[in-house]
Amino acid sequence: MTWIVYLLECSDQTYYTGITNRLDHRIEMHNKGQGAKYTRGRGPVILLGQRAYPDRASASRAEAQVKRLKKVEKLAFFQDDQSIT
Repeated sequence: MTWIVYLLECSDQTYYTGITNRLDHRIEMHNKGQGAKYTRGRGPVILLGQRAYPDRASASRAEAQVKRLKKVEKLAFFQDDQSIT
């Protein structure tokens, strides 16, 4: 099963990074106010980038790394084709 690390822009121009194995469903949940606590009240959200990983563990490591990046660096991470190991 493929896991996806994704980057959203909230309506207040903040970013949210998460992981899922059902991206369309997860974005729908964020926009319904049923996603992560952070995105509730900050919708609608827009998908800015995504990157696929072979398992949840590697996706979780990548998510943690993205969350430590500065805002401008987060976009660059999703534009770069290299995966984090």
